[in-house]
Amino acid sequence: MPAAVPRSAKGSEPPARPWPVAIVPGSMARSYDLMVLLDADAPEERRTSAVAEIEKMIGDQGEMLGVHEWGVRRMAFEIDHHSEAEYRLYQFYGDNDLLERLRHSLKIMDGVLRFRIIRLKAGAPPPATPRDSAAPRQRDEREPDGRVAARAAADAPPS
Repeated sequence: MPAAVPRSAKGSEPPARPWPVAIVPGSMARSYDLMVLLDADAPEERRTSAVAEIEKMIGDQGEMLGVHEWGVRRMAFEIDHHSEAEYRLYQFYGDNDLLERLRHSLKIMDGVLRFRIIRLKAGAPPPATPRDSAAPRQRDEREPDGRVAARAAADAPPS
């Protein structure tokens, strides 16, 4: 049985890997979506300054691919007692420094209710156009069944 060899005495070459290794720089620019919900009740000046600051940050450290203004829409649930928000989608190329700067600024920026940054996979399709918020929503509106009302009337105390 061979004697144990100390690690420092072994060969200076690293162990061979069974798979190829690619070295990817950490600052490599990738494509991202940034969805921003702006307070619809905020003054117009505050919203325009927030939009200008977002676009300036992306323009300075990245490359803007597209801006989609979806307008004021009703949210699925209230955020800070607001039921509507102005939706904006920004598509851009950027690196980690830009993402950290955006996250920091958007957290403390007045007029921003929520934001989400999503990394896009290569070959991702363009965003779909939003539904028209003025169009009536298709819901299953059936007439209530008369048995419930009849049962409630039967269970009511006699008058």
